[in-house]
Amino acid sequence: PFSVSQRPDPVRAPALIRVNAALAGELGIDPQWLQSNDGVATLAGNALPEGATPVAAAYAGHQFGQFNPQLGDGRAILLGEVIDLHGRRRDIQLKGSGRTPWSRGGDGRSPLGPVIREYLVSEAMHALGVPSTRALAAVTSGEPVFRSGAEPGAVFTRVAASHIRIGSFEYFAARQDHAALQRLLDYTLNRHYPQLLPAENPALALLEAVIGALAALVARWQLLGFVHGVMNTDNMLLSGETVDYGPCAFMESYDPATVFSSIDHQGRYAYANQPAIAQWNLTRLAEALLPLIDADSDRAIELARAALEAFPGRFSAARNHGLAAKLGLASLAADQDIALGEDLLTALQADAADFTLAFRLLADEAHPAGAGTGAGALMAPGTALLEWLPRWKQRLEREGGEPAERQRRMFAVSPAFIARNHLVQRAIEQGEDGDFSFFHRMAKRLASPADWDASDTDLALPAEPQERVHQTFCGT
Repeated sequence: PFSVSQRPDPVRAPALIRVNAALAGELGIDPQWLQSNDGVATLAGNALPEGATPVAAAYAGHQFGQFNPQLGDGRAILLGEVIDLHGRRRDIQLKGSGRTPWSRGGDGRSPLGPVIREYLVSEAMHALGVPSTRALAAVTSGEPVFRSGAEPGAVFTRVAASHIRIGSFEYFAARQDHAALQRLLDYTLNRHYPQLLPAENPALALLEAVIGALAALVARWQLLGFVHGVMNTDNMLLSGETVDYGPCAFMESYDPATVFSSIDHQGRYAYANQPAIAQWNLTRLAEALLPLIDADSDRAIELARAALEAFPGRFSAARNHGLAAKLGLASLAADQDIALGEDLLTALQADAADFTLAFRLLADEAHPAGAGTGAGALMAPGTALLEWLPRWKQRLEREGGEPAERQRRMFAVSPAFIARNHLVQRAIEQGEDGDFSFFHRMAKRLASPADWDASDTDLALPAEPQERVHQTFCGT
């Protein structure tokens, strides 16, 4: 089956943490109702929306490179779909809503910490222009969840373009259920890529489209210093949205080897490895689609391989386009421009410079008379960056253009505020003590990441040594 009917398990004493009023309005849902007793009961899984037939979805996945033929929604239940005000179909899902047939002995619940992390980071990613699942609401459950010890429980309401994963296709491919694969292909095309329905080879067209979507997505991650942490195939959506904000974090000191996940002992999902892992995951999608690409397996492999070989070029093009914007340039078309960008990263690594503030510093330097943002001034450039800056400024002179306009564009793509790991951790720890004021402050600040406000200077600063959070956890 694609899914099984599954009602959420009620919780003891649900209480609202936050409703995303703007997103609720976009979905055509009254945010005031969501904050009412009936709304909170629905967000907790204690009541169902009228007409809802909730399900838990089946899927497989490669987890840290090892294939598990049956995973599925072990602690999440899809309440249903809505058509938003823009005519888009979107899933509404509860996470931490109790056991399902796919729970594999787990309790199906979520501690409060992962709920706070996903709310803050997914909404931060959306505000940064990264395709992402969204946070509609978070509620406490009034019940403890037991992991290393007792922790307060919570339920998270996630909104997604869909929850169709690479692992969804792997599930049916592993069972050699080609009829189900075809149904899933047709549904995915209709939902996400309807323009490809007339394609001569729909399965190949879908593969090529998802390759493009994930190449662009991972390029955006790299440009922001975002480390996903758990790029298993069941955490890669065919819609091209970022999903699963478990052991994720934004890198501070630039180091390509950065890893945050507490269980990634080999660094498989390190920052520098994310593009290659995305291509590896796409190869697993291609394998699942082979029977639909061509009945002749050799021909199917040949077509899929040719599609996959386009990934590095598509990723590099997207990444270079974004890096050019962060440098105030129209493009990195010439070899010397690409070298300029790479040498900047080498300098940032040598200086152990804060990745986010370094680009904000460049935006200030692009037009010093109009700087005054404060964010760039929070970082003193190191020796390697100081040696690199004159080359870049000479390149800006050759580029020409109005410095004030260039600076405006650079500010727009170089945030002053990100969901820094130690700040997320502070929001979690205070929330566990029943105080959500810092969480609300962060949620509000991260909605406008490029806009500097000196009163929020503490939210722009990197962690002090004693504040650093080196590991993050998935919450299962």
